[in-house]
Amino acid sequence: MKKEVIFSLSGLYRDDFRVTGYRFGRGKPSCCIIGAIRGDEVQQLYVCGQLVKALGELEKSGKIAEGNEILVIPSINNYSMNISRRFWCLDNTDINRQFPGEEDGETTERIAAAVFAEASKYACCVQFPSFYIPGVFAPHVRMMKTGSENDELAGFFGLPFVIHRQPALMEKTTLNYSLKSHGISAFSVYTQTRGSIDDISAEIGVEAVLRFLFKTGAITSEVKEGAKPRVLDESELISVRSDDAGLYRELVSVGNEVCRGDVLARILHPYEGDVISELRSPADGTVFFARHKSIICQHSLVFKIVEK
Repeated sequence: MKKEVIFSLSGLYRDDFRVTGYRFGRGKPSCCIIGAIRGDEVQQLYVCGQLVKALGELEKSGKIAEGNEILVIPSINNYSMNISRRFWCLDNTDINRQFPGEEDGETTERIAAAVFAEASKYACCVQFPSFYIPGVFAPHVRMMKTGSENDELAGFFGLPFVIHRQPALMEKTTLNYSLKSHGISAFSVYTQTRGSIDDISAEIGVEAVLRFLFKTGAITSEVKEGAKPRVLDESELISVRSDDAGLYRELVSVGNEVCRGDVLARILHPYEGDVISELRSPADGTVFFARHKSIICQHSLVFKIVEK
């Protein structure tokens, strides 16, 4: 394992800002793995830390395939993580809306440019991102639709779902989209949480990446077979939105099987405690996403259902 600084900035009143990478093996750049881009992505940082540990042990036992190099960048925004801010701590910009970056641009553009320059050397890139709404996802692989989607490669992760997403205009400056636009096979792997550590889904994420590395020939240590994924377009997911504002009480969890008409959650009057609305499943299926926030506004996204 070789630890090195990918990018650094001198700090005036605190330690220097550094983006640190860990390289394993030698040879062709096979896969780059990136964790927390935002300051509240604790789970994503944790998963990458566990991958650094696992890959270090594999390297010691000679199980990084000869002629292959793997790079792990656990965090790109540790300044913001230190003070519990989601976006860049100085001007509140989102680094994951600055790619491919600009070497002579603003601070976040320079960070993005350095990370992009390194990640774009690799044949594949795996990112652990988070969703903009607080909540829990079923573990899945997500790909931006750029015309170069590879469902076979995405299936190597062995996660239950592969989701194709039509990028919005603002998503065309994300790391995933920018890499795919430059011919890199880029995948976003979602585990269940964002601001807290969930060991079970973290282990699923680590195993998924190791399975992918094994099946692409980057490591020689076999990983147990995963699921055969169901490939879906994001538009096929059924959204459930709140009818009223109030206190939100969730009754089902991600992964639960539900039937049409089942009560998924209740919204209570915040002052009087009465149930003012019940959210019911519009179809038979599986809960793919569940919002986790106790106060909810009217018409907010609450659940996404994968129909049977």
